[in-house]
Amino acid sequence: MAKDILQKPGAFFDQFDRKGGAQKTTHYCPGCGHGNAHKLIAEAIDDMGLQDRAVFVSPVGCSVFAYYYFDMGNIQAAHGRAPAVGTGVKRTRPNSIVISYQGDGDLASIGSAEILHAANRGEQMAVFFINNAIYGMTGGQMAATSLIGQKTTTSPYGRTVENEGYPMQMAEIMATLRAPVFVQRCHLADSKGIMDTRKAVRKAIKNQAEGKGFSFVEILSPCPTGWKMSTHDACEYIKTNMLPIFPAKVFKDESETREPFFREIPTLTDEQVIKALELGMLGEPQPRDEKFLKNFTTMKYKFAGFGGQGVLTAGVILAATAMQENLQVSWIPSYGPEMRGGTANCSVVLSKDPIGSPLVVKPDVLAVMNDPSLDTFENDLKPGGLLIVNSSIIARKTKRTDIDTLYIPLTDIASKMGLTAAANMVLLGAYLEYTKLLPLEHLKLIAPRGLKRKELADKNVEAVEAGAKWVRENITAKKTKAPAPVA
Repeated sequence: MAKDILQKPGAFFDQFDRKGGAQKTTHYCPGCGHGNAHKLIAEAIDDMGLQDRAVFVSPVGCSVFAYYYFDMGNIQAAHGRAPAVGTGVKRTRPNSIVISYQGDGDLASIGSAEILHAANRGEQMAVFFINNAIYGMTGGQMAATSLIGQKTTTSPYGRTVENEGYPMQMAEIMATLRAPVFVQRCHLADSKGIMDTRKAVRKAIKNQAEGKGFSFVEILSPCPTGWKMSTHDACEYIKTNMLPIFPAKVFKDESETREPFFREIPTLTDEQVIKALELGMLGEPQPRDEKFLKNFTTMKYKFAGFGGQGVLTAGVILAATAMQENLQVSWIPSYGPEMRGGTANCSVVLSKDPIGSPLVVKPDVLAVMNDPSLDTFENDLKPGGLLIVNSSIIARKTKRTDIDTLYIPLTDIASKMGLTAAANMVLLGAYLEYTKLLPLEHLKLIAPRGLKRKELADKNVEAVEAGAKWVRENITAKKTKAPAPVA
């Protein structure tokens, strides 16, 4: 004789080992709706056999610790960014079942842009929007969905249309978009509401499993603690006060007519990747020099100056040259809002090993093209590092006595050639001639290919040689920590 066995859904952990304190109960307040919502989602995942494919994206809010409870893939997202994170998961793992679980502060306030664009793209995910009309976790502040007249810690006299505007009706907004396949609002205020919510949750997850597209389920949920009332009164509050503003209904359902779509990740050959990313523009890499690579010490650079002085391009060209020597490279820019004339800098890392972070805080080599750059980054250079100063513009000397410094009139050298903008190539030529880090001739091969204005290629190659010539005539070359490869 069959009998019912009452137990947690299989998509829940048997006990919550990740949670401190009592490991058989959740951290939610008595009467909170999150427990019911979690149970309905876990049951659906379990019943449909999707546990091994499911990825639960947790928001910032009361349910930030959902990974305590769900025995499936879990990812924490920054406040409001769960749909963006979910998009990344679904695009890279198309077979996954992505659940974006968000509260009203997370989705309707801080994350309103993310949810709108994810819905408009029709991302293959199920979004469960827990609407309790208040910021529950952080102390009961007003949310985008707080009701007119509702008193919160940030609306102590009650929300007004004139001051805070109308409550955001997210389900209605989602339903106006063409891409979503299913939009419904339901509630957890009584047994019928819970059963309606159960059906909506299952449909949203089933839609995703069948490749039907974006589903949005708004769930009106009691928050007795935030609302400062008993559980019974909180449920009555939903029925009396929230449902007239947020009616429980199906706003859109194209589940039966929508054609399935399953995204496939294309398998690209190396040649296709090179062509797509235009990596072939650099030509074939140099022959691999195992001795050079084995002895190469990771080098970190900062190039800084005014926008328009080519400091970003200098970093790109150096990185590209090093990449052709079979090194690992990274380049990341940083610049102000001005198109030209504003401060700009870039970080470059060269290494024989994989690079953990492209950001350079303590460079081994600092090249500065103007006074503000020297003032800003002078003290960041590592002791024993190399400072290259554009003495055409920067009049003062460095205050550091524990570094190696080159004062080179980079702009003057470039101006005499008739191309002031080539001061960055003069810089690279001078640096490689001084350090012998990489072959100068290899830099000359890469410099023309990395420039947008191909008609100036020859002039820039001349600038590289001009910088090297200045060093040969004015400074004795000096090797860096890294040995030069065989040219």
